Amino acid sequence: MKKTIDPSLPTIGILIFDGFLTNEAVAPMDVFTKMDSLGKKLFNVLLVSKEEKIYQSEEGLNVLPDVTIHNVTKLTVLVVPSSNEPEKQIQDKPLIDFIKQQNNTTEYIASHCAGAFTLGESGVADDKKIVTYCSGSDKLQKEYPKLLVMDDAVVSVMQDGKIISSNGNLVSYIASLDLLEQMTNHSHRKYVEEQLLINKLR
Repeated sequence: MKKTIDPSLPTIGILIFDGFLTNEAVAPMDVFTKMDSLGKKLFNVLLVSKEEKIYQSEEGLNVLPDVTIHNVTKLTVLVVPSSNEPEKQIQDKPLIDFIKQQNNTTEYIASHCAGAFTLGESGVADDKKIVTYCSGSDKLQKEYPKLLVMDDAVVSVMQDGKIISSNGNLVSYIASLDLLEQMTNHSHRKYVEEQLLINKLR
């Protein structure tokens, strides 16, 4: 079941790796795969990984990526989720190099939760405002002093130029919707929110 890529559409690439947090990959996929009110597809959405193999999320979801970092098509957006062991991604040189390369051509790079540490390691968010998981701000600032780390107790989603970051988990939906609105319009965001039944959440 190979995905059909429409080269005329923007492409969202969601990075996955062993132990990725499910919500943070599913949220952008859920948001950007929704068609518009006329049933028109607006984006290609791809899962991107280092190797062509099955990856398991922290919660036990087994996922087969669409492409690897070696054969991925041109991305408009790169999404970097997190894991409970972000040091594994930080120490993964091919992943870090991939993020650096994508920074040269993408319009946006998004991170969720501890994905901010991966961006910090890559240097793509140097001198940019960024937020990470709740209670992680001090650690992020200490490890990557070139980042302008926001107070995670106050800020849930932060955008500075092409870098958009969030606390992760379900807040990943809000960050994804914010980015969707920028790439489309407010009415489409509201339409997608209705599709997601966000108004039903209490």
